[in-house]
Amino acid sequence: MSVLGNALGGWDQWAGHERFGGAMTQRIGYAAGAFDVFHIGHLQILRRAREHCDILIAGVVSDEMLLRTKGISSFIPTEERAEIVRHIDFVDDVHIERVPDKLDAWREVGFTHFFKGDDWRDTEKGRALEKRFADVGVEVVYFPYTAHTSSTQLRRALSAAADRGRAATA
Repeated sequence: MSVLGNALGGWDQWAGHERFGGAMTQRIGYAAGAFDVFHIGHLQILRRAREHCDILIAGVVSDEMLLRTKGISSFIPTEERAEIVRHIDFVDDVHIERVPDKLDAWREVGFTHFFKGDDWRDTEKGRALEKRFADVGVEVVYFPYTAHTSSTQLRRALSAAADRGRAATA
């Protein structure tokens, strides 16, 4: 369970929380990402996700999971990335993902909507994700991928700058 779930005594308490008018059916959204080298695309997906739910939980993929699933090391450690995301005013809570299966995140968080970039739409991975989540009543919502700014582009630029710096001092 994440910090917010613990602070409020469990996710069930969100349903009657005064901030949400005491309604019993809340749309709990979950948007996961590395959020490493945080950029405008990250902010836009989180903002858009928040517009589609009552409660937004941001899943921050741990350093270990980034290395294991994508083969990359983060620039910014997990806890620092979580702290950055936690302080975005429209993010209600942060959950650190330490296992690769998004159903495990669902079991821990209890979200009703999973937000993903549309680069997954109509792909084998996307269809498999939709099927697995449909089986537990979670809707997958796709948002446009921010093509003009990406973490991959920023990583390449930072690596190139570091390489030029090393070459200049050699």
